[in-house]
Amino acid sequence: MEDLNNRKFVGRLVYSVLTERRSVREAIKLFPDTRDKNIECAYHALVHYEADEDIRYGDIEYREEQNDYLEFIAETLCAGRELPKNIIADYESYYKGTAKLWTNGFKGFIKEFFRFINT
Repeated sequence: MEDLNNRKFVGRLVYSVLTERRSVREAIKLFPDTRDKNIECAYHALVHYEADEDIRYGDIEYREEQNDYLEFIAETLCAGRELPKNIIADYESYYKGTAKLWTNGFKGFIKEFFRFINT
């Protein structure tokens, strides 16, 4: 039940980014601490969205495609459903949790920080 509520919450966060009511950074700060791969996928999709801001600005087709992709993720999570396995697999290498889950103290923070900015 908790995963279902978390998915719906994250779906609303993604929508809030797409409708520019919240920045990506504001949204990811609100992500629940979970190991649900659907939520981790949405987290990393938003990080990727933020990293591609300059590309989206110059390429309308890319921007529309990325927006449609995030809208699909948001819609699926808002309905409490699981994302398709191929979408989850696209982000599998990043599934060490969200950047908020730091391990090994300061070293863990630095590692997660650099992983976040390189995504």
